[in-house]
Amino acid sequence: MYFRASILLLFFLSFPKPSIAQTEVDYQHLVWYGLFFTVPVARDWTVFSQIQERHFISPFAQHQLSVKSRIQKKIGNGWSASTGIGYLLQSPDNPRSGSNSVEREFRIDVEGGYEKNFEKLTLDQRLRVETRLFPKEIQEEPVLDEVDYFNSFRFRYRVLTYYLIWQISADQEMKVLAGDEVMFQAGKTPNYSFDQNRLMLGVDLKMSAKLKLELTYQKWVDKRQSGNYYNRNVVRLTANYQLLER
Repeated sequence: MYFRASILLLFFLSFPKPSIAQTEVDYQHLVWYGLFFTVPVARDWTVFSQIQERHFISPFAQHQLSVKSRIQKKIGNGWSASTGIGYLLQSPDNPRSGSNSVEREFRIDVEGGYEKNFEKLTLDQRLRVETRLFPKEIQEEPVLDEVDYFNSFRFRYRVLTYYLIWQISADQEMKVLAGDEVMFQAGKTPNYSFDQNRLMLGVDLKMSAKLKLELTYQKWVDKRQSGNYYNRNVVRLTANYQLLER
């Protein structure tokens, strides 16, 4: 039941929206790469940390650097709950802007997840709610005050499916993955609700009990403040290192 419902939702979310075709679309190509750490700290409790870099391919330009960490509690029957915090440095969305400006952002989130395992198939779903904070400098002579202010909430729903295609042992296997993530926002700043959509297709390679590599392609549609869209092609490479429980 969960599987059929998720596949239907994935199809619906990935179906092209007529409004996008009627607006201006900028096409961009990016590479993301990151290092992830998984640290079991107690029974049913795990800490996840990551550092991820994003940059444009042509012309080569910085897009985003992020550092995030979260703690997760397994509730049972495939369900989990977690909370996390992140710090991001955002460069301009236009790689040809010539600007060196960098916008800082803090994110605080809560998340609920559900994972269902079949014979060779794994279904992974999550719903995350983020609070986004942007530090701004306010100049009041002769003192410079820095204030963190609330910008928006963002609601993120993601569904991923993994299918096992090759296995030597439980610690050496390969899976193909496909999924979709859709995001909506609300709060003080946005003048629109739909934020972005990411379709994903890739390969997940478990090399040992400690190390896993993932290579994915993402079709990333991102709405702009102007009402137009970025249509982005993203190649993402991540390495996940897991510290085993003693």
